[in-house]
Amino acid sequence: MTARILLASIHDVGPRFAAQVDALAERLDRLLGSARFAMLVVPDHWGEAPLAADPGYARRLRGWSDAGVEMFVHGWSHRDPAPAGFAARHMTAGEGEFAALSRTQALARMIRARTVVEDATGRAATGFIAPAWLYSDGTRAALADAGFALAEDHFRVWRPADGTILARGPVVTWASRSAWRRASSRAVAAAARLALGGQRVVRVAVHPGDTNHPVLLASIDATISAVVRGRVAARYGALTATAMPRSQ
Repeated sequence: MTARILLASIHDVGPRFAAQVDALAERLDRLLGSARFAMLVVPDHWGEAPLAADPGYARRLRGWSDAGVEMFVHGWSHRDPAPAGFAARHMTAGEGEFAALSRTQALARMIRARTVVEDATGRAATGFIAPAWLYSDGTRAALADAGFALAEDHFRVWRPADGTILARGPVVTWASRSAWRRASSRAVAAAARLALGGQRVVRVAVHPGDTNHPVLLASIDATISAVVRGRVAARYGALTATAMPRSQ
């Protein structure tokens, strides 16, 4: 892969946020072209919205998948019932589901979640991305056990089978839970529009909560419009064409 590319994704996809995900998908279609983004699917968000019990939403996911949207497994419930560490407790509101799991625990959840997502979409999942991009050592080890082709954290995309780094650089994302987070993420996004100009791969991630705040939607529009200039709105699968040297 020699072209400069933009990878966009919608997080927390599932029945719980159906209307918000629809709005974000329409927005990305308008900004990037049809189906030029990925969806991160949560099989049962907070134990309150089981995808397996909602055939209508499963058909919706299959339609997006058929159109070319890549589908990632995004944890099982997105909820960490016993958050450990500062980041899990305070920065993610207890949503770092895979931040402290053992290898065995992580693998069991991955397999269960992958089955639900693939049954819904009718296709193999593109990869796994942990909720809040937080991985325990056990979770990182379980990725290869589960056979996922791709994984992503906040600073890189890699191939779990051998640790090969496929892309480096921070994800541009927005936080909506408080006024100071909204202001901070807008400032970071504005800086990223300039700072990431020379980056080979730029990643942008949006969340259902972003749709509740017009100022965040305006920042998303401005950021994507800026970084896509001179870039191809691509799919994560494009990263497998070439790989960067392994770096542990």
